[in-house]
Amino acid sequence: MTTPENETEYRQYRFQPPPGATEIFLVRHGESAPARVSAPFPLVEGQADPELAPEGREHADRVGKRLAGERIDALYVTTLRRTVQTAAPLAEALGLTPHVEPGLREVHLGDWEGGGLFRKNVAENHPIAQRMWREQRWDAIPGAESAESFATRLREAIGRIAAAHPDQRVAVFTHGGVIGELLAQASGSRPFAFLGADNGSISHLVVTGDEWLIRRFNDTAHLEPPLG
Repeated sequence: MTTPENETEYRQYRFQPPPGATEIFLVRHGESAPARVSAPFPLVEGQADPELAPEGREHADRVGKRLAGERIDALYVTTLRRTVQTAAPLAEALGLTPHVEPGLREVHLGDWEGGGLFRKNVAENHPIAQRMWREQRWDAIPGAESAESFATRLREAIGRIAAAHPDQRVAVFTHGGVIGELLAQASGSRPFAFLGADNGSISHLVVTGDEWLIRRFNDTAHLEPPLG
């Protein structure tokens, strides 16, 4: 078939962030130390604060190598040290000092914080854990943060980051529950639809005002072959 000379061609659309948008790489921290009920984790403002396990430090190194060649304008961590430790290799490679964003700390688990009870009760399929999964609400756990409070503080934290970095790209080192909630808000899905991001995984959110676009979820290419 002959193409008429000077005819306009229309290529398939290639995504470009809208003007003023902020691209956010959401990095789940590396694997943290195993929980033992007999040896509770230290608490920071009432939340469990385990350090990275050896496998988690390997995750951190691999994340650093994966993102070191990307254009990244700023790094963010939470108040919990597993995010700080995961960000450290990339911070060193890029020569950036991470900002602390307390609003992106993990959901508060109430009576199940600190002593390994959350991991234990989920592993043992405790009736309250069953209710939590069924209703898709963290506050099925006694004393846990409400779904509404969690959602609001995360949206406000992302708003602060986006306002500080228009037309820029940032890497945010955060937590599995946080990533799940942010992507559920972005997609309008059920609350727990995006739970399960792997340790050291990268998800990608584009923020333009009140519009959030998901570009990637649970990218683990840099973690292959599987650790351990």
